[in-house]
Amino acid sequence: MSDHAHAHDDGKVHAHVSSFFFLCAIFTALIGLTVITVAASRFDFGSANTIIAVLIATVKATLVATFFMHLKYDKGFHALIFIMSFVFLGVMLGLSSEDVDSRGRVDTSSTVRILERRGEQAPGGFVPDPRGVQAREHPTSGASQPAHH
Repeated sequence: MSDHAHAHDDGKVHAHVSSFFFLCAIFTALIGLTVITVAASRFDFGSANTIIAVLIATVKATLVATFFMHLKYDKGFHALIFIMSFVFLGVMLGLSSEDVDSRGRVDTSSTVRILERRGEQAPGGFVPDPRGVQAREHPTSGASQPAHH
């Protein structure tokens, strides 16, 4: 084979040196995204909380892999593998979010699991006690605690 065919992968180290100011800018962006992550955690966005957190983490991971790990200067196949890992992560989170969203909450008045979307009793789970939850006195403290049946 000719030397030209192996020129791109000759086994030698090819350094890709970025400027100090560029690396500081990437570092500053990562710190800013961390501040945004902490700020976003202080608010309740409902079901979008996980999506927002994953999006911010994805941007941070992309910056680290692209510039600090030099993926930008590597073979395109390695970038494809990196991108596909996020695609598969998205698929797995999407599939598992359907499971989490379909779980019921416990209605404390009747101790029955209720499907939030439809308001119907969830299958399985808690069986309502026809006697209800009764309070009894704890023998050592004198404090009232629910009875365990």
